[in-house]
Amino acid sequence: KENIILIGASGTGKTHYSIGLGVKACLHGKSVLFTSVPNLIIELKEAMSMSQLTSYKRKFATFDLVILDELGYISFDKTGCEILFNLLSDRNDKGSIIITTNLNFDRWEEIFKDTMLTGAMVDRLAHKAHIIELARKSSHRFEETVAWLKAKQ
Repeated sequence: KENIILIGASGTGKTHYSIGLGVKACLHGKSVLFTSVPNLIIELKEAMSMSQLTSYKRKFATFDLVILDELGYISFDKTGCEILFNLLSDRNDKGSIIITTNLNFDRWEEIFKDTMLTGAMVDRLAHKAHIIELARKSSHRFEETVAWLKAKQ
């Protein structure tokens, strides 16, 4: 049960790599959940408002691999940060997590807005994790758009 954290600017292939790893896990008989972090926060808050957070956590724990896409694109309120932290803390060492993010760890406090919570989150997720920084000078989507525009001329 290992974690992978893919760090890189927008368009560097983080989501593509995470989906590929998820497909490979499925081909090996593993159950996989793919969701964006903003959508996960919305689902967690909805579950909490309907007094179903415990049930949601149990369901979340059944997956062998959870892929959380786009951590860092949107910051969260205190409640969102706390329930995400609790969910990921509960999962620690029980199942694998892949996280894609555009922010290095030293900028995660911008998302969580709490020094202690950020430190604990990084500590739990990065412990025994494969941390992969994807470097690219420009976004593949930008390059494809430029090529498409040139072809139309």
